[in-house]
Amino acid sequence: MAVFAYRVARPDGSTIHGHVEGENESLVRAKLESQGLLVFNLHRRGVTSVKTDASWSWGKLSLSQFLVFNQELLALVKSGLPIMRIWDLLIERAGHAGFQRILRDVREDIRGGASTSDALTKHPVYFPELYVATVKAGEQSGNLPEVLQRYVAYLKLMVGLRQKVKKAISYPIVLIGIGLAVVGFLLIYVMPTFISVYGESAKTLPWATQVLLDVVMHAESRIVPAVVAMIGIMIGIHAYYATPAGQLAIDRLVLKLPFVGQIAAEHNTIQLTRTLGTVLAGGTPLIDALQGARGAVSNRWISQATIRAVNEIREGATLADALDRSRVLPRLATEMLSVGEETGSLDTMLRDVAEFYEADLDTKLAELTAWIEPVLLLVMGVLVGGIVIVMYLPVFQMAGTVGG
Repeated sequence: MAVFAYRVARPDGSTIHGHVEGENESLVRAKLESQGLLVFNLHRRGVTSVKTDASWSWGKLSLSQFLVFNQELLALVKSGLPIMRIWDLLIERAGHAGFQRILRDVREDIRGGASTSDALTKHPVYFPELYVATVKAGEQSGNLPEVLQRYVAYLKLMVGLRQKVKKAISYPIVLIGIGLAVVGFLLIYVMPTFISVYGESAKTLPWATQVLLDVVMHAESRIVPAVVAMIGIMIGIHAYYATPAGQLAIDRLVLKLPFVGQIAAEHNTIQLTRTLGTVLAGGTPLIDALQGARGAVSNRWISQATIRAVNEIREGATLADALDRSRVLPRLATEMLSVGEETGSLDTMLRDVAEFYEADLDTKLAELTAWIEPVLLLVMGVLVGGIVIVMYLPVFQMAGTVGG
């Protein structure tokens, strides 16, 4: 059984070093955490612990990394440790170099007398407006652990939602990539052999084979310009999408696409309602909550439409009516929110709306992956099979002639 060296923190904030036997690292980590210890470092004895800072030291935290940070913050806040000790431990725990520097700045601001929410406000790259508003609401109400617990649950749901969408998108991309690789192999490495074989008898080739040979021969001289043009188009689209106007136009176009637009609309509906419900449950006023929730919406067009809804609410409109006129959410969602406002259970109804569309989105994504696999396989099979048959048509013709 292997021996692992560890450095952990007790519930009182003190740190200890030691060694423990175990079958593997995950089991040892689970054993230490079950004892109420926060694991800072764990590695097999005799093997140097390699930090992953170099691979992700710069840039914004991913949603999963931000979830881990909040889980650690929640555990430390619940333990009752002094606030400065909490941030000392969080800084030691952070593996992201850029984020670690930001945490040090936050700690110094808190030491200078600032509240946690005010200290976080100075770093919007790592702490979005929605998160700062949530922490502020928890500080003002005196139930920060409960608010953080709710936010951690929200992050888990959003991470799961993002993974579902990525999985549904990545699968057809992989199938298309494999199919294009096979076709490319046939055209680039196999076809030249047939061209050299059929070159002397080009006039007697079947028309389908001749067309394919002509396409391949002309493509060889134009493939480099075509690739350059394609890369240029992709860079141009990316640059256009990086502009506010470009992102607004493309995001609106995506919503109008058949089937894909419906999936995108439901995805953003879940983002908005889940986020808004979480913030409202934490005690944040409706207008402030809606302004913060729009930052969690990935579609720029829907986010912009939410601004119009905020202005209408300021003028006295209800949330459901404002969102309905701004066409931010599907009609069914706004009707459900209207019921929630009338019964005084808006935050609960927002959660119900999110859960309803999450279930519906799961069904649509399952349908998408169910029919897109056979369709892509059929298309690729016909394409690859067609190329092979066309290449061998002269052989079949010659065999028929000999046989005759």
